[in-house]
Amino acid sequence: MILHAVRRTVSEMSILIPLAILGLLSGALAQKAGLLSFEGQAVTVVPPEVVTIAPHAFEYRDATEYFRNGLAIDAPQQQEAMVVPLDVMKYQVTQAEYDRCVSDAACIPSEAGATLPNDSIPVTGVSYDDAGRYAAWLSQHTGQEWALPTDFELAYAAADRFPDDALGIDPDDRNPAKRWLADYEREARRSASVDPHPQPKGSFGISQTGLVDFAGNVWEWTSTCNRRIDLDKAKVHEDLDPASCGVMIAAGRHRSPMNSFVRNPKGGGCSVGAPPDNLGFRLVRRPSLLESIANFARRATAQLLAPIVKT
Repeated sequence: MILHAVRRTVSEMSILIPLAILGLLSGALAQKAGLLSFEGQAVTVVPPEVVTIAPHAFEYRDATEYFRNGLAIDAPQQQEAMVVPLDVMKYQVTQAEYDRCVSDAACIPSEAGATLPNDSIPVTGVSYDDAGRYAAWLSQHTGQEWALPTDFELAYAAADRFPDDALGIDPDDRNPAKRWLADYEREARRSASVDPHPQPKGSFGISQTGLVDFAGNVWEWTSTCNRRIDLDKAKVHEDLDPASCGVMIAAGRHRSPMNSFVRNPKGGGCSVGAPPDNLGFRLVRRPSLLESIANFARRATAQLLAPIVKT
């Protein structure tokens, strides 16, 4: 029986690994021919320091607002598992880094730019649209693809630092007083920081995955749209397009739905609850095609060799 299992694994490997190698060779030839663009081209800005989040299982509560019987209920919490690593900026984008984009006329000056010229201070006073412009500029000048993380990716990266905004009320309980009290207590815990001014790198600690300053006093933009789902309706709910939804999730000590054009969270635009102290961001680096193929080949090889190693 063991011999049969080994032969079957080897047979599968004889098909899958050559396909992966073929993909790598095809990608390399396409790159050499100029048909594909990968990192290393037109590098005029040193890429920021990243941490690579290793694949791991984690609990994730959807950023969507759920309603049943006209009452808000907690979004479901599910056990998720990522199978690929994620490269994410170790630190939030700083004011000095952002100002380089402004100097190139690719970004609009932040609202806090005149008062925060320090390279160790995160940029604040920036909107979701500002963050998108910076990501495009950084991608162009590093030859790598940079983007805002989704709420899911930020939860995966921040790990123990990511908030759980659940009220903890039984979804079948129709007593509105319980929800009012739970919501009041939650908002009390979200009181403003003693010092809301942006602080130097490292002021708010590090997550178990290596992410610095998440859940400090700078909330971070994500590319996830704010959604509301009424479970009493049978309509199928699809993911919204970030380009058109208008209200995005900013995450920090708690999640905040914010209009994409808002730069000062205390000036309006927060859908519900206590507003963030500040709005900033960090980016994730998307793998190139060649990296994706190589990662696939490594995962496939590891999976196919696992039964052999065990025997």
